[in-house]
Amino acid sequence: MKLKTLLVPYYEHPAVRPAEWDAIVAAAPRLYGVVLNPASGPGDRPDPAFAEIAARLRDADVRVLGYTDTAYGRRPHADVVRDLSRHRDWYRTDGAFLDQVASGRAEFAHYQRLAVAAWGTGCRTLALNHGTAPDPSYARIADVLVTFEGPWTTYRDQPPPPQPDMGGGTRLCHLVYGVPPDADPERLARARGATVHCAVPGVGDHPWGTLPHSLEPAR
Repeated sequence: MKLKTLLVPYYEHPAVRPAEWDAIVAAAPRLYGVVLNPASGPGDRPDPAFAEIAARLRDADVRVLGYTDTAYGRRPHADVVRDLSRHRDWYRTDGAFLDQVASGRAEFAHYQRLAVAAWGTGCRTLALNHGTAPDPSYARIADVLVTFEGPWTTYRDQPPPPQPDMGGGTRLCHLVYGVPPDADPERLARARGATVHCAVPGVGDHPWGTLPHSLEPAR
């Protein structure tokens, strides 16, 4: 049985990329979760296409995490909570993927308040995307900590940064883009302590509009 190790942030509309979304659903046995991002967040109104894909993922026993930007602690608490509630109400998300999360101890109290608010909306899985190793305190509130996000060349060549003490079972995740088809990012992720990962070929400003090589639909 394949382990559920893939956390896929795929930021394309289901009506524009239906084959890719079909491939994601078909990969359900391998998926730790999928990040749902209709409009750099939930948007201003429900999108039926995203509601349908969220339902298909849930039916396939895949966690659906609603994307919310936190601007490294600068975005107002109320705006983040509004996004969390919209994701839950409109798309019945299982959890939240908070992006651009600060990594310092000074910002922890802000994120602790957001975590409490997320749990209040019914969030069962909270993923924090720091993109680097955060202060260990964040492991107290998160199910998943993204401790690397960046290009394959950096991931491959640089020594891994110090990782926080997970203690209570929080999982580490690495998100890597610009990955060539002959690379083995999963092996490197395991060696660096990340039990959840995603590695895609995309580059530039929108790498998360591509899928891992193993999930790409046949043409």
